[in-house]
Amino acid sequence: MENLVVIDLGSNSVRMTISEIDEAGNHKTVTEEKRYVRLSENMGEEQLLQPAAIERTLAALAEFKAVYSKLDNPEITAVATAAVRQASNQKQFLKQVKDQFDLDFDVISGAQEARYDYLGVIHTLPIINGLIVDTGGGSSELILVQNRQMKHVVSIPLGSVTLSQAYLESDKVQADSLFSAMTFVNNVFNDVWWLREAANLPVIGLGGANRTLAKINRRNKNFLNFEDVHGYKLSATEVYSTLTQLLGLDLAGRKKVPGLSKDRADIIIGGLIPVALLMRLLDSQLITFSNAGLRDGILYDRINQVKAAIE
Repeated sequence: MENLVVIDLGSNSVRMTISEIDEAGNHKTVTEEKRYVRLSENMGEEQLLQPAAIERTLAALAEFKAVYSKLDNPEITAVATAAVRQASNQKQFLKQVKDQFDLDFDVISGAQEARYDYLGVIHTLPIINGLIVDTGGGSSELILVQNRQMKHVVSIPLGSVTLSQAYLESDKVQADSLFSAMTFVNNVFNDVWWLREAANLPVIGLGGANRTLAKINRRNKNFLNFEDVHGYKLSATEVYSTLTQLLGLDLAGRKKVPGLSKDRADIIIGGLIPVALLMRLLDSQLITFSNAGLRDGILYDRINQVKAAIE
């Protein structure tokens, strides 16, 4: 039995999943943990990870270590994405993590992140054709799937935290700010040459902001387990309606929206602009949500290795 520990350090949160994998490649999720650390907060033009954000992250990693250190021979895979990828003080931060926790983070590329997203989705949802959209805190990954194969991938430098901090008020979002943010996102999409190949295809939504979109709607429809969004579907009209509702609220109002975490209320509008504009651009009428993404992709990658070893 192998105890696989996967730690995913993103721009807004750090997550850990612990899975048991047996000799035949069967697996069981043992523990899932998440902490909001807002690592990319106030990085600025110099792209510097800030002391307060680093301290929050180190505190979360300390809590994670207290959990996985109790396991027998844990196999740890730790990956860092956009915030660390872009940080000018990346080496100093990684050394601090190594010195304090004896933990080696692999700073993966946007393309690697997209591949893991694809593996997580394709192993858990019956997707034939579609566009996977993983909106993170500091970047977004787009993956075009055709006949269940990954055809095109791109990582683009926009996310819920970076868009919100660059363009939007944390309280009541003003019309001119919203227009500037939307114009920026549209221009980024226009630079993705293959995106038109996804016209009219369903969207598969990953990442905290997109999953929050599903949670808000599930709470509104009185689903008992509103956080279980895997495979849940929304129409384009419902997506636009939810974003319109949030735009009509100030920060205090958004914090009261059922299904929306108070920790995410200041960045949720920035987080939903990409998927809303993308669905409009592609005339996509449906979004399916996935709880499986990067960490699950790493898990299935490992499972495939285990299975290949016994064949």
